[in-house]
Amino acid sequence: MRGGRLRSLRQGAQFWMSTMAMNHNMACDLVLDDKMQSLYSYPVPANSMKYFSSSPFLERVRPVSHAISKLGWRSLATSAAKSVTESSVENATVSDMLIDSFGRMHTYLRISLTERCNLRCQYCMPGEGVELTPKPELLSQNEIIRLANLFVSSGVDKIRLTGGEPTIRPDIEDICVRLTRIKGLKTLAMTTNGLTLAKKLPNFKEAGLNSLNISLDTLVPAKFEFLTRRKGHGKVLESIETAISLGYNPVKVNCVVMRGLNDDEICDFVEMTRDKPINVRFIEFMPFDGNVWNVKKLVPYAEMLDTIVKHYKGLQRLQDHSSDTAKNFKIDGFVGTVSFITSMTQHFCGGCNRLRLLADGNFKVCLFGPSEVSLRDAIRKGVDDQGLQEIIGAAVKRKKAAHAGMFDLAKTPNRPMVHIGG
Repeated sequence: MRGGRLRSLRQGAQFWMSTMAMNHNMACDLVLDDKMQSLYSYPVPANSMKYFSSSPFLERVRPVSHAISKLGWRSLATSAAKSVTESSVENATVSDMLIDSFGRMHTYLRISLTERCNLRCQYCMPGEGVELTPKPELLSQNEIIRLANLFVSSGVDKIRLTGGEPTIRPDIEDICVRLTRIKGLKTLAMTTNGLTLAKKLPNFKEAGLNSLNISLDTLVPAKFEFLTRRKGHGKVLESIETAISLGYNPVKVNCVVMRGLNDDEICDFVEMTRDKPINVRFIEFMPFDGNVWNVKKLVPYAEMLDTIVKHYKGLQRLQDHSSDTAKNFKIDGFVGTVSFITSMTQHFCGGCNRLRLLADGNFKVCLFGPSEVSLRDAIRKGVDDQGLQEIIGAAVKRKKAAHAGMFDLAKTPNRPMVHIGG
């Protein structure tokens, strides 16, 4: 019995610790000794780039053993072992259209409402901007609602509105009202830069918006202007406070961490969670067309976590849902939480339940995959709902098991993030 328990704990620990490593692309891994007492890091002689076998990188990663020992590996292992053994899919009616060839059920649809944005964030688009799709070629409100109805009736229960910047679309309130009337939709969320949100949010909430992510990559106004190429830092902070006052709990704050730009502010962002219902989500820098991605700008999840552990006691790993993109933590005594989006160093493709509808009507099954199919063209050619379901189902069935890995992604053509939708 004890041997079986140890095996279960070891599997759970290995599963959890894989979130601390760089999967097959990482230059080191973590192992647990036979007595389940100590953690060790060791180099992996894989086909890693020179940077990942360099001393500076390994010096940043090896302290993770210390970080985990402070967190308490046994509680982490037990929690992860429970996660491994629990069913990854809740009982729900999901049509075959939304189930891929690996059995993943896609119940979360992200809809980009516009390609336009009032900021020029460096990781999202080039400074000169991007070529925009002519307005007649974008999805109309009725086309959006028709497709949303089709997805929800097939099993989608969460829709997130993105952009560009979704709040600058003139009919966004009407879209929210119509979406919330769709039977079966449980969550209507939005990702926004917060620049014009404060005055509009009360109406959005009344229209049915019940979940909110606000992007903010720095707490320094001058740095905000450098990163976004625009002013408006104070307006974003005002939007966060407005969201809290309106009862959004948590208010999710998305922060893309880039070495040499804002990696020195990690603990400052953590402080936002001390007394307020804020979930700070640290996002690894990802490659997209036009953002000049460089591996040296990437701050790995393991390094970010170690930075926090060195400054705060009582950091606890929370239980994640099987389809969560985030790895979630809470510091004892803090009101809010801290999360990590580890798309580069530890992908979460195995539990992916997300699909994307772009502003121009293209349907995308993977954020990093170049493959797209136009639902707009199908609608405007007179294809009925059954025909649309067949097109969608075929695209979902073609979805790959996982993305190509950070180095291949950097070389793979893909749209700028402002076209795809944040």
